[in-house]
Amino acid sequence: MTTFTAGPLLLGVRHHGPGSARAVRAALEAATPEVVLIEGPPEADALIPLAAEKDMCPPVALLAHVVDEPGRSAFWPLAEFSPEWVAIRWALEHGVPARFIDLPATHTLAWGNEEEKRTAEGEQGQEQEEKGEKGEKEAGASDRSVDAGVRIDPLAVLAETAGHDDPERWWEDVVEHRGGAGFGADPFAPFTALEEAMGALREAYGVGGHDRDLVREAYMRLQMRAAQREFGDEVAVVCGAWHVPALRQKTTVAADRALLKGLPKAKADMTWVPWTHRRLSRVSGYGAGIDSPGWYGHLFAAPDRPVERWMTKVARLLRDEDRMVSSAHVIEAVRLADTLAAMRGRPLPGLTETTDAVRAVMCEGSDVPLGLVHDRLVVGDVLGEVPQSAPAVPLQRDLARAQKRLRLKPEPMERELELDLRGETDAGRSRLLHRLRLLGIAWGEPTASRGSTGTFRETWRLRWEPELSVRVAEAGVWGTTVLSAATGKAEADAVAAHALADVTALAERCLLAELPDALPVVMRVLADRAALDADVGHLAQALPALVRSLRYGDVRGTDTHALTDVAVGLAERIFVGLPPACAAIDAEAAEHMRRHVDAVHGAVGLLGEPGTAASGGIRERWHSVLRVLTGRDTVPGVIRGRAVRLLLDDGELGQDEAARLMGLVLSPGTEPGDAAAWIEGFVGGGSGGGMLLVHDERLLGLVDAWLTGVPAEAFTDVLPLLRRTFSEYEAGVRRTLGELVRRGPGARGSAEAAASGIPGFAPDLDPGRADAVLPVLSLLLGLDEAYDDDFAGVAR
Repeated sequence: MTTFTAGPLLLGVRHHGPGSARAVRAALEAATPEVVLIEGPPEADALIPLAAEKDMCPPVALLAHVVDEPGRSAFWPLAEFSPEWVAIRWALEHGVPARFIDLPATHTLAWGNEEEKRTAEGEQGQEQEEKGEKGEKEAGASDRSVDAGVRIDPLAVLAETAGHDDPERWWEDVVEHRGGAGFGADPFAPFTALEEAMGALREAYGVGGHDRDLVREAYMRLQMRAAQREFGDEVAVVCGAWHVPALRQKTTVAADRALLKGLPKAKADMTWVPWTHRRLSRVSGYGAGIDSPGWYGHLFAAPDRPVERWMTKVARLLRDEDRMVSSAHVIEAVRLADTLAAMRGRPLPGLTETTDAVRAVMCEGSDVPLGLVHDRLVVGDVLGEVPQSAPAVPLQRDLARAQKRLRLKPEPMERELELDLRGETDAGRSRLLHRLRLLGIAWGEPTASRGSTGTFRETWRLRWEPELSVRVAEAGVWGTTVLSAATGKAEADAVAAHALADVTALAERCLLAELPDALPVVMRVLADRAALDADVGHLAQALPALVRSLRYGDVRGTDTHALTDVAVGLAERIFVGLPPACAAIDAEAAEHMRRHVDAVHGAVGLLGEPGTAASGGIRERWHSVLRVLTGRDTVPGVIRGRAVRLLLDDGELGQDEAARLMGLVLSPGTEPGDAAAWIEGFVGGGSGGGMLLVHDERLLGLVDAWLTGVPAEAFTDVLPLLRRTFSEYEAGVRRTLGELVRRGPGARGSAEAAASGIPGFAPDLDPGRADAVLPVLSLLLGLDEAYDDDFAGVAR
């Protein structure tokens, strides 16, 4: 049996490995060191005691970010089954000091910035080399890493050496399935074996392409020596197994300090942040990630019979999703997993065997419910918690207070939130979510409301991702509260915006977020941009968002009078500039302009509603512009057709006049391509034109007659336009149009249709057939079976 002798106890682990975590706990219990050194940034030493607080629930992560540049950050995630977390908890429970000994984050974060600059310089040097500048090429080469070895995956190499093609399965077999004490009864044996394996790999491959490791390991050796001077030789070190041979290596202090000389620095802050199982699969601080954190968490937490307990979890999940899974299914799945493991020569069923068994027994061979098992259990969405006493930027604390006040708890699972803005709590939730979106903290995304089109309804899709903690830190430069930060960000965005549509969209967001102090600045910039921008397309893009903003005062109580003058001014400038802007443009530009016409029409409809400040005559002036568009031959057909349709929908054009205009366009004197574009504008583009043709067979007859008369040589040119127009209709509308065309114009609902025996049509109402439905209606309404003639008459 290996014993803990003089000198540091080096415990090489796999980050986030439950087998390694159990082995670390067993080794620490056996060795009882005086200090525990852990791979991680030393700036977090002061945060270690927080791991003992009851409100600290892994998974969590150490977040390091540059003070002046919060977006430059790094995470060191820790789960309950991470060996580093087990070492921290053991040290706190036994009153033993715990320290982090990896390269400080102040160097790590600055180092990343230097590498980005070096990469950019290298790319520039390559371009200059291609131009023949040899001196720049040599200068770029001098910046390369000191290690030119091939980057390797140690686990993959060891697995391949052992005859396994899957590193994850090999690691499960040799470590994760070996029980709580490591290999047999010796708690130190697994670490001795891993150290020997990693030593052989490093001897064969060198640093293996990990060019930072030499510097990191030099710093860790210096920290080990300092701990030995303070505590003697009873020092335990928990680090990645790859580093153990280098930490055992005998080097001089001067040599290690030479490697650290001249490292870049950046002022960094650190704190604990919540993490999720799903994010444990990402490569971060120490470059570690796993594909199945939920499965590893189960292996670590299960006291015995892990396969049986896992199958029970799977059965419970599938039952909650209304799938028929019985106890017999669980028993059969366990038996199949054991059989598969025996056939494949594995000591215990691993994730592969349990997955195959679940697919075959509980999912009936389907990968659809198996995907649910993978998402909910194999990966999982467990969200950790950190105590309130953890360091945080002031903005983070204000956000936490708002979340608590509004009962809006961050959750890793995506969920929908329906808000009624007439209630104070929901209105506050809406304000908070809109302010966070303005700050770039995408906790919630607005989506279409179900069941109501009123402006008092909002629907949000919420999901809290750990990276949002970085976004909160970044946003802290704008203010110490969510309100002040959103206000400062809005004002800065308004000044920096170049496009008019961006400013109007920002004004809309300011109203949604209720930022009264930012709105004057945004409005001043909006007025300046609107006065200088002469592009009708830009004005048309800006108007809809501005008009939508005017309507928020109804529910939110926001004063929007300042927007009215700007909106009316934009509309008037569009009215003047639209007809010339639509003349003599190509098909692509015409389609863009048609969308602008639709957008302006909707905005004018809202802006010109009775009772609004801008209602006086603005609709009439817009209708005049549409009439101008309908009569100009220089305007593309798609715009002329849409103008006719909009006038028809608003009641400004009669059915007969619309039919006359269509007849003129579809006459033989019009080019087939222009006629097809007119039809697309009139009945296409998601305007409900299909139903218009269904209910007005005169228009359908005109289209049918024109289409059958298109010359063969022109038909192939107009076919794509027509196919695009009619493909937008629902299947039922297309089927009805086909039936109407087959019967011929004027057949539907006519006496001729009745005489021809078409089912469902007759010249007059049939009272007998109408009365036949009354008993069913009586049953549905819960009325007495005996119904009188008055009821029959009303029903009829």
